[in-house]
Amino acid sequence: MGKVSIGVNMEFVRHADKPFEWGVDKAAQLGYEYIEPWVHLGRELMSEAGYYESVSMSDDPYRVKRACERAGVKLSGLSSHTPLCKPDISLNYLKQAIRFAAECGAPVVNTDEGPKPVWTSEDEDHVLMRYVLREAAAVAEPRGILIGLEPHQQYSKSPEGLDKIYNLVDSPAIGINFDTGNSYLAGHDPIAWLKRVKGRLVHVHAKDISIQHSKAERGKVTGTPAGCACGEGVIDWKKVIQVCKGAKRDIVLSVECGTIEQAERSIKHLKALL
Repeated sequence: MGKVSIGVNMEFVRHADKPFEWGVDKAAQLGYEYIEPWVHLGRELMSEAGYYESVSMSDDPYRVKRACERAGVKLSGLSSHTPLCKPDISLNYLKQAIRFAAECGAPVVNTDEGPKPVWTSEDEDHVLMRYVLREAAAVAEPRGILIGLEPHQQYSKSPEGLDKIYNLVDSPAIGINFDTGNSYLAGHDPIAWLKRVKGRLVHVHAKDISIQHSKAERGKVTGTPAGCACGEGVIDWKKVIQVCKGAKRDIVLSVECGTIEQAERSIKHLKALL
């Protein structure tokens, strides 16, 4: 039986206009045990100036490791989403994210198939994804890093579609990063889908969806960047935790919400259930 812990995706401070280290300290102050940083390639103005929490993979991975050690938190994974259907973008990015994760101490890199090219067929897209995942798995396997495939885009919006991507490559490095909110918005029962992937689960994005959001977009979208505070929406967190406890490995519920206040309310709700 897996242990269930609580973490937070660093998007909870993306509107605070503060640097990565500030966000790590804030997560620790709120009582989170784990964090999930965002990583990007190259350099960009806002994070370089200290106004954004995303970390460049041109930086020393020990920057992330040291910030976590100082704050007393651990890494659940890296938010390293990249369009697997576009190898010219995704392959080098994902391989770099895996190497970065291995050095900073993150056990999982999370991704999805991303927006597809406008000119490719579904069959072609799956060949492209297979190529990227096979090459990425070859980098991940010897480093002990897991690749978490998330339901988020056009092909992974259904249980069958996510399974098809998962089954493209036979590798112990590939698992499922289940997103409770995305699966719900795509029109499915998140608990039933979570049970389906329980044996392949490596990480969970704990995303709740408000009643208003549900009425406006359920069945019309395949995902959303952030949800409401956990416990204030449609997701049954008691059942989510129950299913995760039956996973083969320890699972972190990485809260995905849009504000610091929502993150504070989320951890209070989830801690009460744990």
